[in-house]
Amino acid sequence: MYVKNIRLINFRNYYNLSMDFNKRINIFIGKNAQGKTNLLEAIFMCATGRSFRTNRDKEIINLNKSQAYIGADIGIGESEKFIEIKLEINKPKRIRINKRELKNQKELYSGLNIVAFSPDDLKLVKGGPQERRSFLDSEISQIKPVYNFNLSRYNKILYQRNNLLKLNKFQSNLEELLEVFDLQLAKIGTDIILERKKYIEELSGIVNTIHKKLTSDNENLNLHYNTNIKILENKLEMEKKYKEDLKNNMSKDIDLGSTELGPHRDDILISINNRDLKTFGSQGQQRTAVLSIKLSEVELIKNQRGHFPVLLLDDVFSELDMERKNYLIKSFKNMQTIITTTDSIDLKGMEGMDKSIFYIENGQISKQY
Repeated sequence: MYVKNIRLINFRNYYNLSMDFNKRINIFIGKNAQGKTNLLEAIFMCATGRSFRTNRDKEIINLNKSQAYIGADIGIGESEKFIEIKLEINKPKRIRINKRELKNQKELYSGLNIVAFSPDDLKLVKGGPQERRSFLDSEISQIKPVYNFNLSRYNKILYQRNNLLKLNKFQSNLEELLEVFDLQLAKIGTDIILERKKYIEELSGIVNTIHKKLTSDNENLNLHYNTNIKILENKLEMEKKYKEDLKNNMSKDIDLGSTELGPHRDDILISINNRDLKTFGSQGQQRTAVLSIKLSEVELIKNQRGHFPVLLLDDVFSELDMERKNYLIKSFKNMQTIITTTDSIDLKGMEGMDKSIFYIENGQISKQY
């Protein structure tokens, strides 16, 4: 799996870019604010239909223009896909795959799997539960697109239930109305919870092995899925118990004006040697843990999909010591990797590897070799 080429028109600071990528390592060197992260953002959008930097599509369009375009050829085994995204101010984005327009972003299944790693990913450890839920949702959706569909349905029903709690607090038949939503929440929420639990269990099995290698066998890294819904082996019994719990918590929900139970309250507990990483971990330990998690995502996608994802590394080499940098470099050999850096010194350790080097300045890209 690899990105063959990309075309950007009025995408952030790229007015008209067309370029080909190396199947293996692509290194983009440039000072800050020249467009390095913008390029990775465009590739990420081809895989997911969304930006990893903003929820407002109009921010992606060049300030002096009213619309933007992304087009990319993707190689997947022996086949190819052509992905196009058109953005217009005050209009929904339009996505096409092989010239067929999708009805909405939820239909996007590009077949392009991405693992992205940047210094901002420390939020996975240092941020709140929402950061970790977003991580779960993004990664599971790449492997199982139906998960994203279920998540969208769940959020819509949750929004309607919460509105009902806030706006109709004194309505006489409120409990009857809520039970209609509870039936749907329990069914879809159970699917989401079971998928998240399965994903964390599979990821945790990989992550501890990788983390031990990165820490000379001195640290055990563990991920634990935390949900306020009781998980049962029998799915139907779990749905039933979930619905009962929603009913028993209804009075509290009415008082608070929000739904307190469900996957929208989930979290991932991350620990090193049985100590909470967010509270007790050093900056170096937190950074190494995130690297372990990202490399574990690569392995999990390979196990699930049968091919390696495209790896995006946004200015991470300066954050790593030489030992961890070398470990990361060794993982490049089997997949396309797109790297951004401000300093060519970060190329040390990549001698003899199949790579292309580019320089970026003010949205202009020139190839060195």
